[in-house]
Amino acid sequence: MNFSNAEETIKELCHKLYSIDSPTGFTDRISDWLIHYTRELGYDSYRNRLGNVIVPVPGKDRAHSVALSAHVDTLGLMVRSITSEGYLMFTTIGGPVLPSLDGEYCRIYSRSGKVFTGTVLSLSPAVHVFDDANTRPRDEKNMAIRLDEEVHSKEDVLALGIQTGDFICYDPKTIFTESGFLKSRFIDDKACAALELTLLALMREQSLTPAHTTYICFSTHEEIGYGGATLPDALDELLVVDMGCIGDDLNCTEQQVSICAKDNLGPYDYEMTSRLIDLSAEHGIDYAVDIYPHYGSDAGPMWRSGKDTKAALIGPGVHASHGMERTHLSGMMAALKLMSVYLGI
Repeated sequence: MNFSNAEETIKELCHKLYSIDSPTGFTDRISDWLIHYTRELGYDSYRNRLGNVIVPVPGKDRAHSVALSAHVDTLGLMVRSITSEGYLMFTTIGGPVLPSLDGEYCRIYSRSGKVFTGTVLSLSPAVHVFDDANTRPRDEKNMAIRLDEEVHSKEDVLALGIQTGDFICYDPKTIFTESGFLKSRFIDDKACAALELTLLALMREQSLTPAHTTYICFSTHEEIGYGGATLPDALDELLVVDMGCIGDDLNCTEQQVSICAKDNLGPYDYEMTSRLIDLSAEHGIDYAVDIYPHYGSDAGPMWRSGKDTKAALIGPGVHASHGMERTHLSGMMAALKLMSVYLGI
């Protein structure tokens, strides 16, 4: 596979994916866009009832089937209640690092279709007013959304059409630096979704056929723990493409692809993991092997659902996961190359 234009394609796709708010449970728009984009490339993609987008790619050996899967659902918030002063109390979707959200701009999607803006704030937001402005906990009980509307009561907010259960999407703040870093929220896992789309685009442009029947999957419920249970049945292998972890007692950097040997559920398939290590060494791909103690992927719910499928996990190294995340184009390219050689293209 020729990767000469891959970095620019990755950048373009990242900016597009991050421009579409898609917390778990609010993924219809990104699923619709994925269907449109992949069909424009010429693939016969489809969407299941839960929003997963599946792109079948015929292979040379149709008796064996493999899949790549990245998730396009993200962390988010939802309106839990409205205070008497007109602030929105929230509940989390997935596990964001809440202190990192203090001061972030956000959008509130009402069920009427109107979108409002606001800011995530501590309930003690001003040092000139509150003695505990710097010490009050940043959690669901002590943070709220300040609406950019003239509201002074719960009734004022309800009159706008905002209600309990409305989704709150905070700004990903996506940028690529001149030094090659991708800085954004939700690199977990839209960066890997961009890699899958780049792979599909390169296969089509270069008329490449994978070694086996292949399904490129985009799951929509990973952040709440069951995305893998709704992937296609009867797969021989699943390669989960998700973020690699960086931090205490880990080897991976942002410039590498991480191969996960074990997460909090247990070991990934030994043969698949060994094959990925061997492929990386053979093709000069910069990689690290790590164990993630506080991590689960789409492989876990797939196994719990009873699927008889081998699985392994790779992804570019990502710093500050579930907060203000960062990775590097070289790590993304290493992951893309390993995805390619795994598929035999």
